[in-house]
Amino acid sequence: MPLTSTTGTASGTMTTAPRNKYALAVLGLGAFVIGTAELVVVGVLGLIASDLGVSVGTAGLLVTAYALGIALGGPLLTALTIKVPRRTLLWLALAVFIGGNLVAVAGGAFGMVVAARVLCGALHGLFIGSASAVATQLVAPERRGQAVGLVFGGIAVSTVFGVPLGTLVGQALGWRATFVGVVVLGVIALLATVSLVPPVRGTGSAGLGEQARHAFAPRVLVMLLAGLLLLGSQFTVFTYLAPFLEEVTGIGGGAVSAFLLVFGVFSAVGTFGGGRFADRNASNTLTVGAVILIAAIGALHLFGSNPVLVGLALAAWGLVGFGVTPALQLRVISLAGAGGDLAATLGASAVNAGIAVGAAVGGWALAAYGVGEVPLVALVGCAVALPVVWATRFLKVPGGGAPDGGAGVAPVQVDSGTPAPVEQ
Repeated sequence: MPLTSTTGTASGTMTTAPRNKYALAVLGLGAFVIGTAELVVVGVLGLIASDLGVSVGTAGLLVTAYALGIALGGPLLTALTIKVPRRTLLWLALAVFIGGNLVAVAGGAFGMVVAARVLCGALHGLFIGSASAVATQLVAPERRGQAVGLVFGGIAVSTVFGVPLGTLVGQALGWRATFVGVVVLGVIALLATVSLVPPVRGTGSAGLGEQARHAFAPRVLVMLLAGLLLLGSQFTVFTYLAPFLEEVTGIGGGAVSAFLLVFGVFSAVGTFGGGRFADRNASNTLTVGAVILIAAIGALHLFGSNPVLVGLALAAWGLVGFGVTPALQLRVISLAGAGGDLAATLGASAVNAGIAVGAAVGGWALAAYGVGEVPLVALVGCAVALPVVWATRFLKVPGGGAPDGGAGVAPVQVDSGTPAPVEQ
């Protein structure tokens, strides 16, 4: 059976093959499962603490452990598996991820659950990096941003549907039932991946040394720094958004959940839409997103006591806050050139490092100045991020590609009747 990521038309344009559309949807499903597993623990943290005999603060280490797994374990696993075909790697990542969550379900000791979370975090990073790299190979060059947006969109949708539903299950049946649900979804995603995701070319060279040389090139590191600053500044305030809404905006209970839902819905919309804008010009998408982010978080600081304006600010923030992630990932992969497979995982590492740093800075601001000033501190972070983001537009893709992120990862193009390329 020939494998094609694109098919030619009479006009010379390229369209995505039907099977590859299903493959992209499956990659998004896998990201949804993984995103749900990452964040749903927040909704059942108290239940876990009570069941395992630890404080809620100690149970919060489960969040930290997962983030560290992504930031450190993801690139490490990618390096160790650099010669494994990307499709096979997707299968393995999901299979072991399912096993890790089963360990968490069966864990009678808190330390065992923490270890399972570190493992699952590392597999999260491995899967998202591999899925992003595979997605760019399933479509024509002008649609790579949308393909990456579908992967990250799965994570965004998990915050809107997966996390609330998982929390509801946990409250009704216990926290272990929540993770059983994750396992069931993981099995479905695994079977779909095995059935529907075709082999593709690797986005980089076969050797680890060559991959690392390109993935850790200064141009890529600058791009990763921009991502760290963008996400870090957001999570300075997002981590403490609920107390801000309660104490400054003056709302509580279900209204807080409604405001967070607004943010989540617009984040999902922005992530999918951000992929389309990334295809037009990834660098401009990042720069405009950073400017809108400054305006939205600035509005939170200036009009935090006005519920209507706060709601509008959250909607605008949601659209661009995670809407820039497809552009960021596309630029990282493109700038890495032959190191694309490894660099795809580094993007997730930078984002999670930014989340960890931003949460820590937000905690410091909360303790030092009060929750009302946390958006101002985040605004300073956004102001620092903007010139760095703007400067990345001048970074050149290796091989003479356009600097805006439009080149650097060639898709698999197979003419009708031509044998499929061997997967790297």
